[in-house]
Amino acid sequence: MKTTRIAGLSYSNLHQAGRAILIGLAAGLVVSLFRWAIQNLLGVVIKAFAYFHGHPVWLLPWIGMSIFIALLLGNLVQKNPDIKGSGIPQVEGQLTGQFDEKWWPVLWRKFFGGIISIGSGLFLGREGPSIQLGAAVGQGIAEKNARTEIERRVGIASGAAAGLSAAFNAPIASTMFILEEVYHNFSPLVWLSVFISSLSANLVSMAFFGLEPDLNVPHEVLFPASQYWHLILLGILLGLLGRLYQVVILRLPKWMHQIKFLKPVCYPIIPFLLVIPIAWWWPVTLGGGNNLVVALPKMPAELKVMLGLLVLRFVFSMISYATELPGGIFLPILTLGGIIGALYCVIMMHWGLIPARYLPNYIIYAMAGYFACISKAPFTAILLITEMVGTMTHLMPLAIVSIVAWLVVDLMGGTPVYAAMFANMMHKQPQKELLGLTQMTTPIFVGSRLDGCLIKDFDWPVGALITCIYRGENQLIPHGDTRLKAGDTLVVQLRGKNHIANQARINLAARQSAHD
Repeated sequence: MKTTRIAGLSYSNLHQAGRAILIGLAAGLVVSLFRWAIQNLLGVVIKAFAYFHGHPVWLLPWIGMSIFIALLLGNLVQKNPDIKGSGIPQVEGQLTGQFDEKWWPVLWRKFFGGIISIGSGLFLGREGPSIQLGAAVGQGIAEKNARTEIERRVGIASGAAAGLSAAFNAPIASTMFILEEVYHNFSPLVWLSVFISSLSANLVSMAFFGLEPDLNVPHEVLFPASQYWHLILLGILLGLLGRLYQVVILRLPKWMHQIKFLKPVCYPIIPFLLVIPIAWWWPVTLGGGNNLVVALPKMPAELKVMLGLLVLRFVFSMISYATELPGGIFLPILTLGGIIGALYCVIMMHWGLIPARYLPNYIIYAMAGYFACISKAPFTAILLITEMVGTMTHLMPLAIVSIVAWLVVDLMGGTPVYAAMFANMMHKQPQKELLGLTQMTTPIFVGSRLDGCLIKDFDWPVGALITCIYRGENQLIPHGDTRLKAGDTLVVQLRGKNHIANQARINLAARQSAHD
């Protein structure tokens, strides 16, 4: 009997790993093509404006073409709201069972819409759209051969992680981001598939873009202990500016609707016209910010330069994102963090407190801290910058800056930006209650109300049925006397029409302390 169970388990793991590899390879190919197309289109834009300096008359047809493309994109996103913005809130909604979308329409519309929006030079990131593209690929593959709803959601999570991995060449951080920020599920069933898909996608991405780190910033290998007090000050500054970023980005939809004379379909005209003078005078700043981050250490170490870059990137990234075009805030956040780090270092250099050779280090640390406090995902931030820069020598400074910035935003009442965006999206576009039977999964946290509880002793919502418990690599069939443990992943079927409220109640019991 034991042999049969182990053989069945091995087959199940092998089947799961095989599907994760397929999802990773497919998502890696789609996102690598997406990334390649954006880079080449952005290169065309930069070369075009270099040509316009000698032939300014060509600016007139360029302006006309920009307005035409802006209207096409505006019409596309207004008719297909599922492709708006970064796409991470939509994926988070799918994984919690509160939102769903058809994968193929989202895939091709997000793909072409994102290439044009981001490749045109707007201050939008490719990483959020890459996550949604990968999730769509994973959803499509899972729907072909998944037998249960939990397998479908694992397929979506695996594709999302693969998409981010291909966008950044950072498989470990991509896995952590999906588990920490998007799915909130660390069960072996989930993380194994997610990690395998991330690695598979990274292999495809390396075939396209090579082994060079995505943000190849030259830096001092060792950061002296005498400089560590600056990391605390930098973390506080990042936390304050990170909270400002959260407030502004979350209020953008409300502010945009105050513009009564302009219909939403016309919103993209604003950034498509404003990007023209930016491309004319500051082409290095165009796009998500890769080129700018790499160029920062070579720029004049002057206060007005860094302050000007900070204002430009902050304001125009907000304008770009407010149009609801397919594009994210992931890389723009990292870029703003790098500029803040450079600005802090330049100020301290002028006061004689920091040697100039440490400017690249502060850029690297601030990227992690700014992303950590805005997304409320410090582990992801530390791993992400480590993988993107290509060295592990900065783990301690990265951790200090990230935790300090995270604590500052937490004390100010900040919430994870993507979760808040999802809440705004659901409020703005309320979905119909799912009818009939649906399925949810939730991990049990240490010290939660469900930790150590017998199934029969908890007041489950009416119509809720626990069909399976994943404990490590074991799959348990539950009964009333089964004692739940921290680390278990519950598979719960819900009947009736109050699915969202019942899911929230069960999730709260699995996470909230028994003493709260």
